[in-house]
Amino acid sequence: MSKLVDAIFICSSVVFNISVSALYLATKFGNMQLVQVCGGIVISLIIPFTITLLGYTREKTEKKTIISHVLILFYLLLELLLDYIRRVPFREILAIHIPYIIVFYAALFSMIAVSFEKNKKMGFAVIATFLILIGCLTYYLLPF
Repeated sequence: MSKLVDAIFICSSVVFNISVSALYLATKFGNMQLVQVCGGIVISLIIPFTITLLGYTREKTEKKTIISHVLILFYLLLELLLDYIRRVPFREILAIHIPYIIVFYAALFSMIAVSFEKNKKMGFAVIATFLILIGCLTYYLLPF
């Protein structure tokens, strides 16, 4: 059971990073349909991350793994609330956007930390997709 939960977590982390990367590129190119699809994929990851949280809780995994999961789920639920339920333009409101960015990166680093803890080789896959995400974010922010 532990290996299955680990695989679900690592695959979900990779899918998260790739989806957010694609979301940045789709936004840069003005493809709002693809933005919606990528956003839906990200939000749907609430399900596998909840499953892995329950699996790790049943196995009585270390508290830092549980706390990392809580951070990830907190980010995903915050995203769901702000982007899909309330539809708040929070990226334009600095007082909301800065804490959102902090929670986003806390979730990303939690994914990396747990992935390395569970499987060193697959941790590198998660960090590689994280670096792709950072590259896509940088390209998105460039003014051309």
